[in-house]
Amino acid sequence: MWLVTSAVIKFVFQVPFLHALAIGACAAPTDPVLANAVLKGMFAESHVPLRLRNILIAESGANDGLGFPFLYFAIYLIRFNAGHAMGAWMYATWAYQILMSVCIGTLVGYIARIALQYSERFRWVDRESFLSSSVTLTLLLVGICTILGTDDILCCFVAGNSLSWNDWFRIEIEDKGLQETLNAMLSVAFFIYFGAVIPWSEYSEANMLHPWRIVVLIVLVMVLRRLPAMVVLYKFIPAVRTWYDVLFAGWFGPIGVSAVFYAVETVKQLDEHNVSAGQVQKTVFPIVSALVFGSVLVHGVSIPLVLMGKHVGTTMVRTQSNELPFRIWSRRPKADSDNECDKQTADDSPNLEIAHTQT
Repeated sequence: MWLVTSAVIKFVFQVPFLHALAIGACAAPTDPVLANAVLKGMFAESHVPLRLRNILIAESGANDGLGFPFLYFAIYLIRFNAGHAMGAWMYATWAYQILMSVCIGTLVGYIARIALQYSERFRWVDRESFLSSSVTLTLLLVGICTILGTDDILCCFVAGNSLSWNDWFRIEIEDKGLQETLNAMLSVAFFIYFGAVIPWSEYSEANMLHPWRIVVLIVLVMVLRRLPAMVVLYKFIPAVRTWYDVLFAGWFGPIGVSAVFYAVETVKQLDEHNVSAGQVQKTVFPIVSALVFGSVLVHGVSIPLVLMGKHVGTTMVRTQSNELPFRIWSRRPKADSDNECDKQTADDSPNLEIAHTQT
C-alpha cells in the first residue's frame, strides 16, 4: 500500500520519489477507527464472516502503528545520505521506537490484566472504575510513549492485545456498550475537528494542488491501494476464501485518524531539523487531508449504497412474485360459462350427500 500510494502521488503531482514516499507513508496505514465503524454493526454481523472481520481488525490495528518505519525511512533518506539513513532507521526506528513500544505495551497490558483480575475477584474495584480502566490505561501509555519518544499508537495496540490475551477482559465488557459509546464520541469529535481544519484554500494551481489533480489522486488511490494486491495474494491468506471476501477486504481499507497524525509528524520532523524538502512541508497535509476526506466519503457511502441496492433488488423480486399468480391466472383459458361450472357443482352435490348417507 505504501509503494502504490507513493507511486500514485508521484504520477499525479510530479514530485521527487523520496518526497512521494514520505507523503505516501502517511496515507498507507489502514485506520482502525473507520475500520471499526465498518466492521461492527448490523451490516457487518449479517454480511461479513467473523473470520474476515477479525483479520481486518487485526490488520488495521497493527498496520496503523507500523506506519512509523515507512514514514521515518523516507524522512531519514531526505535528511541523510543512504548509509547514515539506514543506520538511523534501524537503530532509532526499529530498535527504539518499534521494539520499545512493543515491550512497553506487552508489559503494561499484562500487569493491568493481572491487577484487574485480582481486583475483580476480591471486589477491590467498583464496576464503573473497572469499565473505564481501558481509557485510563490508554492515557497512561500515551503519556509514557510521549515522554520516551516511542510509537504510542503501536504501544496502545499491543497493550490492548496483552490485556485481552485470554479473552477475559473482552467478555467482561462485551455487553456493557461503554467501549462502543466512547469510540463513537471520540470519532465524532475528531471528524468535527478535522472538517474544521481542512485547508480548502491550499487547493489551487499555485501549490500544484489543482482540484482535478485531487480528484484523480483520490480515485486512483481508492482503486489501486489495496484491491490489486488482495487479488494477487488472497490465496496466501487463510481467512480470505471467496471472491466476495477479496472484494470486501480489498475495498474497505479506510484512511483516517492515523494519516492526519503522520502528516503532522512529518511536518514536525522536517521543521525541527531545518530540512528543506521542497514541497513536502507545504503539500503533505493538504494531500493527506484530501485522501482522508475522500476515504470517509467513499467508504462511508459504500455500505448505504450496497444496502439500498439490495433493498431495491428485493423489492423488485417481491413485486414480480406478487404479480406472478395474477399473470398466470389471467392467461388461463376461460370456461365456457360460469353458470355451467356452478350447475356442474350443484349436480355433484346430491351425489356426494347420497354416498355419505349410504356410508
